[in-house]
Amino acid sequence: MILEDDDFARAMDAVRPDVGLNHPRLREAASLLDQGRFVPAERIACDFLKTNPQDVSALRLLAEILIRLERRSEAENLLVQCLQLAPQSAAARFAYANVLLSMNKAEAALIETETLLKQQSRNPLFRSLKPLVLEAIGKYSDAATLWRELTQDYPARVECWLRLGYALRAVGDRDDCVAAFRMAIHLNPTLGEAYWALGNLKTLRFTESDISEMETQLASAALESTDRVALLFSLGKAYADQALHPKSFSYYAKANALQRLTLQYDPDVLTDHVRLCKEVFTPQFFRGRAGMGCPDASPIFIVGMLRSGSTLVEQILASHSQVEGTAELTSLDEVQKQIQRILLESGRPNQPSGLATLSAEELREFGERYMRGVQPHRKLQRPRFTDKMGANFVHAGLLQLILPNAKIVDVRRHPLACGWSNFTQLFPAGQNFTYRLADMGRLYRDYVELMAHFDGVLPGKVHRIFYERLVADPRTEVVSLLDYLGLPFEEGCLSFHETERALTTVSSEQVRKPIYQGANDEWHNFEPWLGPLKSALGPVAERYPYVPDFD
Repeated sequence: MILEDDDFARAMDAVRPDVGLNHPRLREAASLLDQGRFVPAERIACDFLKTNPQDVSALRLLAEILIRLERRSEAENLLVQCLQLAPQSAAARFAYANVLLSMNKAEAALIETETLLKQQSRNPLFRSLKPLVLEAIGKYSDAATLWRELTQDYPARVECWLRLGYALRAVGDRDDCVAAFRMAIHLNPTLGEAYWALGNLKTLRFTESDISEMETQLASAALESTDRVALLFSLGKAYADQALHPKSFSYYAKANALQRLTLQYDPDVLTDHVRLCKEVFTPQFFRGRAGMGCPDASPIFIVGMLRSGSTLVEQILASHSQVEGTAELTSLDEVQKQIQRILLESGRPNQPSGLATLSAEELREFGERYMRGVQPHRKLQRPRFTDKMGANFVHAGLLQLILPNAKIVDVRRHPLACGWSNFTQLFPAGQNFTYRLADMGRLYRDYVELMAHFDGVLPGKVHRIFYERLVADPRTEVVSLLDYLGLPFEEGCLSFHETERALTTVSSEQVRKPIYQGANDEWHNFEPWLGPLKSALGPVAERYPYVPDFD
């Protein structure tokens, strides 16, 4: 009998970039790719293509190398060439669909995925790709249906159960979501991700049996590092729920320390960025560029720290008849990278200084690029929409230049509550500053300093919401927020928990219930161990919600 994993293995082998490489130089490049030596691999592939410009295998291999180098736009162009030369190449089309998906071109990725499924309707790799694309488009219910079909056809495939659980969480189907994660654990008891997926359902409490099994798995020396980290975070939550705070902190501390060892993060980078922004973005700078940029007033940027209450604010706004809640969009960061590339290629200074060299035409074009990039996410086509990428606060100056009429809502939570909440969270990727209390404190302090600067040079541009005030008096805070946005008050904004929409953040369960204040006090139970966070925050913590003088 053929094992079901063999189906996936065969499907994956068929789309590998090193399949069918006949030339020894290309095989050498593929070997270097496997070793992680991307630069010499790129050099060999490029040299080969100089004399063999239409070799599909070489183009496909170079595209894969560029993907690993995170040069996705170049890889996209190469894969288009591949498909022009060999339109029936499933391997090239699969790679192309994945690149499109990684570049947030989900609608285009769906077209390519449908083409693949027309060619091979039962290919499990292509079948697994489609729900991933649907999730990127926001169609979590449809994605869940496809994941469920895959679990029926491949009941021992752990990844399908995990993905089913995540999709069900997004649509609020809690019971089936829990059942899917528990099936993944049943299939692989060492899978820390599945335990953490359960722990991330903030209203779930681990049973004594769960805790005992996690402790047993943790005792194994053979446990993979990623599983160990996830189990440590899960046990940290389990013991916090039991009010065993010293024990809980010890597990959280071990989890964060292990995760931090795998990451590179330099807190000085943001500190230097804030200093440069304060030098560049002066009142005179903005006065000299008044009226420039794209005039579209539909975006509402929700910025701030992770775990600050931004999901709650987004859900409140998405409950208004004139506002569409989208997601944490990467569109502004992509525009920022495009600007950076143009500045470097033209020999101009890096950002933020280089922004002063952009013409009125360029500023408008970059604003319009952002608007084109977010268009696929605007399913309801309401007059206004939210972009909840909190880290966009670092681009506040750029935002004002390219989208001067956009609104900016800064959601702020007590720095010790916010910092501790982040320390208890294992993020999928990209949040490298959360795994050390001192790093988190530095980042929060830099964020407050940067936003304080823009409060000074652009008075009234940013509307600030303090989470504690919002949960204490939601009506007053919501009325003030809507006034800032120029929107009429609607009672539905106070019944936000009744609004049906897919949510993927770790706060998804909380915002499906009425406001409660209990979670904001949890950090007090761990205050004896928060010294590094307090020290890094300094007067920012001592004076909250007031802002100290940074000058």
